[in-house]
Amino acid sequence: MKKIALYMTGLSLLVLPTSCMQEFEPQGGSVTSNQAAEAPGAYENFVASITSAISGKFTFTGSSYQQPNDFGYTGFYLIRDVMGQDIVAVNNNWFNNWYQCGVGLAPIYLNCQQPWTFYYSEIYSCNTVLKLAGENPDEQKIAGAGIAHCLRGMFYLELAQMYAQETYAANKEALTVPIIPENLPLSEATNNPRVTNEVMFKYILENLDIAETQLANYTRPDKTTPDVSVVYGLKARTYLLMEDWANAEKYAKLAQQGYSIMTAEQYTDRVHGFNDANFTNSWMLTCGFKSDDPCITYNDGDSSWGTWMICEFPSGSTGLGYYNSYGGANLIDRHLYETIPATDARKKCYVDFALDELDPEADKDAIIEALSAYSDVPENVYGTGLCQNQFGGMPLKFRSANGNHENNQVGYCVDLPMMRVEEMVLIEAEAAGMQSEGRGIQILTDFAKTRDPEYVYGTHNEAYNNTSTPAFRNEIWWQRRVEFWGEGFATFDIKRLQKGIIRNYEGTNHVEGYRWNTNKPADWMTFCIIQTESNYNGGIINNPTPIAPTADSPVHIW
Repeated sequence: MKKIALYMTGLSLLVLPTSCMQEFEPQGGSVTSNQAAEAPGAYENFVASITSAISGKFTFTGSSYQQPNDFGYTGFYLIRDVMGQDIVAVNNNWFNNWYQCGVGLAPIYLNCQQPWTFYYSEIYSCNTVLKLAGENPDEQKIAGAGIAHCLRGMFYLELAQMYAQETYAANKEALTVPIIPENLPLSEATNNPRVTNEVMFKYILENLDIAETQLANYTRPDKTTPDVSVVYGLKARTYLLMEDWANAEKYAKLAQQGYSIMTAEQYTDRVHGFNDANFTNSWMLTCGFKSDDPCITYNDGDSSWGTWMICEFPSGSTGLGYYNSYGGANLIDRHLYETIPATDARKKCYVDFALDELDPEADKDAIIEALSAYSDVPENVYGTGLCQNQFGGMPLKFRSANGNHENNQVGYCVDLPMMRVEEMVLIEAEAAGMQSEGRGIQILTDFAKTRDPEYVYGTHNEAYNNTSTPAFRNEIWWQRRVEFWGEGFATFDIKRLQKGIIRNYEGTNHVEGYRWNTNKPADWMTFCIIQTESNYNGGIINNPTPIAPTADSPVHIW
């Protein structure tokens, strides 16, 4: 079988591993982009391909080899979250490279290539649509162009946060990634350097400005496709990173129009909790897994979100996921859990660590009874906890589709949020508070009381080895950590707020040997660029390869 090592992005080159990308040759020779565009419904299919490839496909490993962490956009939620302190990756876990600062993060390894391949493949799809739409798209193509501009801005915004060693607010001259526009000449593609934060953020906002105009009158078919509210949300994210507080507040408020905050009951719902885009009016942009997705049909769905984050299937038999069958768990950090008040509904999403004090065999009935407070199938959760030899910290935030706890290939077909209105509320609160702290505190308090009616401002402002952040922003950060646990914000917020991480403390549940404490963002939170890119692109200056600490840190005293 022929393989291909080069991906044509417009006229630019993206270098992909020769073992991962399969080459397809059309019958009778090649098809030009113009010929493809002229096929009936072709443009619409190209537009749809931007979102259809976000989830459920083996974007990185292709069809000949499938990794259990290669299931699309939401895989990067876990990659970014395990790098910090809030998710503990234990046992047979395919995200350990990022949790443990493994050698696979170095430029010569495939794990380093995974984000590069995924994000630039998506950018390639956006560029294809924009080339076909032209500079002045007609009425039939303008919405598709708006979708491409919107998502291209989003992908570059996330790449900038992953690859820049410093944030925009800290250093506008810090290097991000190369920009590959839709019409980049081949002569420039082989010497296309990384651009600075200043250049990148200008480019992101240019894309979002165009998208705002092109999507102004667009009505989307469902939440997997962005509309103008998502553009506002991305602008709010961008201006938050730039610390342009007035614009961050402005666009966060605009983005909230037409949405409502998820209720505490919806947040903890046992059937539809965090698996159904239409169950709540808070989700602004979503992706999901379908029954015919390769990540679901191949290997009993073991290469999907559900295999790592849903723990309500029977344990012990093969074909029911890494969490349930192989003990590959992602747990909440014990200290974060213990800071959540009992009156906060979100605490119900995680199993109490007190259950680990019981004997799993002798106290089986008592444990199952306790687990019934979290799940309609406590016996299944018990089996999963037994499989991984611990119960405390198991997440019940993400539920199986339609409450199906028997057939994981049905239960794993879940929707997941890419943007929620709760994020917009917290951006508004932070941005408002940085202009007038009293206003910010009021917005924050109003939001927090939807989760904890007894919330009192000022109880969650620990500095985490870093006293440079005002207490108000620490309080915002705590809310974001709890509200968006498992949704991919951990590394972004740690870098944005210049926080350290704390994994070693009295009673920690972090894995021995990886109990590291830092007083600044960890080195492994800055991604390296895959070596093959620098081999073909002479303009690349890479980030330093992160080196893991050699021993656990001293125990932190809170």
